Amino acid sequence: MSYVKIWIHAVWTVKKRAAILNPDARQSLFEHIHKNALKKEILMEIVSGHNNHVHCLFRLKNNQTIENVMQLIKGESSFWFNKSKLSENVLHWQKEYFAVSVSESQVEVVKKYIQNQEEHHKVKTWDEEYNEFIKNYGFKVFNG
Repeated sequence: MSYVKIWIHAVWTVKKRAAILNPDARQSLFEHIHKNALKKEILMEIVSGHNNHVHCLFRLKNNQTIENVMQLIKGESSFWFNKSKLSENVLHWQKEYFAVSVSESQVEVVKKYIQNQEEHHKVKTWDEEYNEFIKNYGFKVFNG
């Protein structure tokens, strides 16, 4: 038996960063993403976000890749959201996403950060958060 414990903090946005996830719709969406992930044997710990993006924390199993997990989560969730008519807006996700590893010692810190997205975005915009991710994790941004 293989033993794997790799925590991933993933973030993705609504296409064009449109603020279409109203509070009721996003709560239903986050609950659905969590339940659906568990059904697909994705070890989802927490899902939350704000009006134009989603954060989640999950563990990879030995037969999973970040790309596969993200594809399963994003594709199914937008289909479900649109079918459920939770909003008059149609939900499309951006293709891109952030995904970073989280050390075991930081899991609770990241969970609290994800859990407190509503409060967090009362003082910080998505653009500020995005730029912070780019800077803190040393991502290179390519334009073109």
